[in-house]
Amino acid sequence: MEPKFIWANLASSDLERTTQFYTALGFEPNGKMDEGTSFFFGQNKFVVNFFTEQRLKKDVNGNIALPEENEVIFSLSADSKEEVNNWVEKVKSADGTIFAEAQDYEKGYTFGFADPDGHKYNILYWPGM
Repeated sequence: MEPKFIWANLASSDLERTTQFYTALGFEPNGKMDEGTSFFFGQNKFVVNFFTEQRLKKDVNGNIALPEENEVIFSLSADSKEEVNNWVEKVKSADGTIFAEAQDYEKGYTFGFADPDGHKYNILYWPGM
């Protein structure tokens, strides 16, 4: 069997704040849902859903990992170092948390940030990617 789609479901402590944050970063909304909000990421429109913690716990029939630790880091590609630096400014203006300053990484260039709930991302420019 091969799944047709893959998406992510994450917890949000404040759906309105989450919606404002990802809208400010320029991600395309995928709409609101019962106890959630959703956005498309990238050209292939990878979906990331954000649900209230209570709703997500109910859906998985148990506890969920909260991002105090590194649960997962989503990597988003950039076309240039300049684009990475533009992301840094966007994240700062949207009140995101920078956990790794923009820096050279092997032959690429990257930085890391967290959303208001602590979900982590890195933006990476890698020549030829």
